[in-house]
Amino acid sequence: MQFINPAHLYDPRPNGYTHVVIAQAPARLVYIAGQGGEDINGVLSEDFATQVEQALSNLRAALQAADATLAQVAKITVLIVDHDEARLAIFSTALRTAWSDAPPPACTLIPVPRLALDGMLFEIEATAVMAQS
Repeated sequence: MQFINPAHLYDPRPNGYTHVVIAQAPARLVYIAGQGGEDINGVLSEDFATQVEQALSNLRAALQAADATLAQVAKITVLIVDHDEARLAIFSTALRTAWSDAPPPACTLIPVPRLALDGMLFEIEATAVMAQS
């Protein structure tokens, strides 16, 4: 994949994403359903940062089931309940940490009034692109 941040757009890297990702075909596409912050027992923490960390852990587990990694994720969509700058900072830091030295994916963040479960504050879905096997 090729990751591009055009010179005429602001630098999104501090927020943990890339403006443009180009994936070459043929490829194997992996679509990961929205992962929330619930643990294996379905329990949600009341803390936003804890839910973000758990959701990213759940995302890694889902990717692993497809023999994929975060480095192969081309695009994420994030839903945040009661989005504000403080939650953006928590989320951005978690993304930068999760992707580490790998190029971050393209990202769309959508503020929402509520998610599927009571108390759910964060959800992330992903599309990964892998070499065709």
